[in-house]
Amino acid sequence: MNVLSLLWVFGLLSVLAVGGGTAVLPEMKALVVNQYHWLTSDQFGQIYSLGQLSPGPNMLMVSVIGYRVAGCAGAAAALLGFFLPAGLIMFFCGRIWDRFADSPWKEAVQRGLAPLTIGLMLAGTWVLAKTVILGPSTAVIAVVVTVILLVKHVNPALLIFGGGIVGYLIGR
Repeated sequence: MNVLSLLWVFGLLSVLAVGGGTAVLPEMKALVVNQYHWLTSDQFGQIYSLGQLSPGPNMLMVSVIGYRVAGCAGAAAALLGFFLPAGLIMFFCGRIWDRFADSPWKEAVQRGLAPLTIGLMLAGTWVLAKTVILGPSTAVIAVVVTVILLVKHVNPALLIFGGGIVGYLIGR
């Protein structure tokens, strides 16, 4: 039953992921942590961080969630559920989208989706920040990392790794 639940939950999240996986992080956390209790809030934050560090798409983190819930079958169900529906939708929409290359509606739809996408991504960032910022020390680390990312082009994986080391040293 958990495998079917994983397939359903991540399939639903897949079709809601307008603008990328980060856009559905608030809903993913609500479902995975609050509704189904597959993970704790801390585990969700840790798995997201792991997804940021690993090469490839960061939303491969869904496989870790699926594995935690139902082993290898759960990992496969989560991956299939999260990537197949969106992939199929994009394939068919892409074919249709090309037919409307000269239509004024195409640009209007793109302009209308841009603020929606930005808002969903900010909501995802907010949910993660509430999960991982546990006190003044982690808030300072988050601010420093944000400033570094805004000022310089630095690999985020290095900043995550460095923030983890600083957090560990402060926590000791």
